[in-house]
Amino acid sequence: MTMLHAFLSSSYDWARVAPTLAQQYALLLPDFLGFGASEKPAEHSYSLHEQADLIEALWALDGITATVVVAHDYAVSVTQELLARRAEGKLSVDLAAVHLLNGGVYPHLYRPQPASMMLLDPERGPKLAATLTQELFALAVKPTFAGGFDPSEDSADIWHAATRDGGREVATRLATYINDRAAQSERWVTALEQTDVPVSFVWGMLDPVAGADMADEIRERLPSAPFVALDDVAHWPALEAFEQVVAALLGA
Repeated sequence: MTMLHAFLSSSYDWARVAPTLAQQYALLLPDFLGFGASEKPAEHSYSLHEQADLIEALWALDGITATVVVAHDYAVSVTQELLARRAEGKLSVDLAAVHLLNGGVYPHLYRPQPASMMLLDPERGPKLAATLTQELFALAVKPTFAGGFDPSEDSADIWHAATRDGGREVATRLATYINDRAAQSERWVTALEQTDVPVSFVWGMLDPVAGADMADEIRERLPSAPFVALDDVAHWPALEAFEQVVAALLGA
């Protein structure tokens, strides 16, 4: 099972679900280039296409020929690119199943938080990245968690993943995924809707980024896809409701 994480986060996304899943799967939990413990080249043009290239390279390195993919947020688009490559006959690894958690499946309904949009601004973005404190970051991230959930521990871990080893210096470059997603919308939506891979969804319905509106669109356009609606969960299902996520991923 290959588990791919959210924007500004890392494989920490899966910290609470991994122990149980590891009882049934060999887990691959990479940090994307520019995130977490991975390298962060400062003068690099990051793209979702390259992240897909790197996941393919990692599979090849580890000798993986078949895998289940679990993707959250940023990684949903990477996974849609992998599905597009499969449709073109260009993917060497068999995707046994895909599980998607709160991401920009339909880009026109994705609502990035204000800080993410500021990072895209060539003037304000670098200033925000340079001056943002852990306390301000926690305030910015808090609305993406459900109101009854205490995000303090998780926001601290996400902060450390986002800022370690030069993370501040590449934050504005990483935010260009928003433009990638818009430019590739037709390709990635088509790939998802026409794939022969079993696809299911586990969705936090209170998510201000990709919540109920996205869920409605998914259920309308992919009515046969299994869909687990987590009514009291926001953007981080695997952190906020890990037992429910595990059950959904294991088909319990």
